[in-house]
Amino acid sequence: MIRLSPSLTAPALTLGLLLALVPAPGCSTGDAPPSIEGTAGSGPGASSAPGSVGGTDAVAGGAQTSLADVQPRAGGAMAPSTTTVGAAPVAALDSSPGDTAAPAPTLNDSMSHNDQVDAPSEEVATLGAGCFWCIEAVLEQVEGVKSVESGYTGGETLDPTYKDICTGRTGHAEVVKVTFDPSVLSYAELLDWFWRLHDPTTLNRQGNDRGTQYRSAIFFHSDEQRKIAETSKRDVQPTFSDPIVTEVSAAATFYPAEKYHQGYYVDNSSQGYCQMVIAPKLKKLGLKY
Repeated sequence: MIRLSPSLTAPALTLGLLLALVPAPGCSTGDAPPSIEGTAGSGPGASSAPGSVGGTDAVAGGAQTSLADVQPRAGGAMAPSTTTVGAAPVAALDSSPGDTAAPAPTLNDSMSHNDQVDAPSEEVATLGAGCFWCIEAVLEQVEGVKSVESGYTGGETLDPTYKDICTGRTGHAEVVKVTFDPSVLSYAELLDWFWRLHDPTTLNRQGNDRGTQYRSAIFFHSDEQRKIAETSKRDVQPTFSDPIVTEVSAAATFYPAEKYHQGYYVDNSSQGYCQMVIAPKLKKLGLKY
């Protein structure tokens, strides 16, 4: 306990308290005197330091900062703010809106427009259903189909020719590579046309066309296509009296057929095979022939 000398008068006591509040030499970097009344300054822009403790402000670098402005943030860290002292803003420790932590992203924020995955505008299917002239003539008239290209796939011979394929010894099937817009025509809908345009119950044969090159086959390009093909095959089976023998295999190297095979029916509609086989098929399916 500190005992005061009885000889100290009231004015002397007051002076002593004031001297005790003045920082030791070297602690202050400015000339501003300590405030007793809690007034931060005078003149335009002057404001009273809010919440001062006992009307006493700390001196720091010539600016007065209220001790009440030093508020702990959660976890013990000090939160900065800006307090106007005199005519100038002074960085103080307080929580201000500008320093508030950004809110956690919501579910809607996590998937912005730029993050959304756009659906593909094109998909490819490879199908075998007998002579590729017939398949091409049908599918190129289906809405949503962008292009149909005749070719060979599923065999072992490299770069086979039509003459090679006709021997039935290369292992290839005559197929069409169909590029379509899945937003207009789904893969399942394309397979609906596939089942209707040929007989999938005759092994290695379509009408008078015989050989492994004329086999019924779906060559899938993704696991999703495989699942859809297997489901479609199972669902359509009840509409046929005989078991479906359509092969469902992963797509292999596709070899485009010779140029004269492309668009064959359009260029040769008066040819005998086109008149006897393809035209009746188109008519049956309600397509232009």
